[in-house]
Amino acid sequence: MSPTDFATCDLCDAHKTDTDGAFRVLPPVFHDYGARRKFCGPVVTVKCFEDNTPVKAAVESPGQGRVLVVDGGGSLRRALLGGNLGAAAAKNGWAGVVIDGAVRDTAELAACDTGIRALALIPLPTDRKTPGQTGVAVQIQGVWVRPGDWLYADADGIVVMPSPAP
Repeated sequence: MSPTDFATCDLCDAHKTDTDGAFRVLPPVFHDYGARRKFCGPVVTVKCFEDNTPVKAAVESPGQGRVLVVDGGGSLRRALLGGNLGAAAAKNGWAGVVIDGAVRDTAELAACDTGIRALALIPLPTDRKTPGQTGVAVQIQGVWVRPGDWLYADADGIVVMPSPAP
């Protein structure tokens, strides 16, 4: 499936009777900040709280069409991604970044050719407190997301499944 040859509504229709929990839908609380409105790819995870050190390390590495999912603990007090890191994500080939937390630099993010979803905006940058974790299962708004899952995001929402859609 190409990066734009899907619809989350169609994926939900195809999996509406699934009862094993493998197909997951994130709550409709994320706002769209990047230039790419529709994106999908295999998931890479980081878990951090008000310190974007692992986010920076991830987006500065080759994205290879993957989606970075950031468990920021839902904090709206510090921005885990801004214009510089959004530009790095686009330059390094990340399909998207989904942040359970806040971002900043709206105009700069809007120019980044990558998908960027987050809960809110705040101009305050992060503190360097704790390095966080990478490659771990994370809970995003109460929904489990694991490294290697596939994430699909479009105007209707965000869905996660264990393997690529056929």
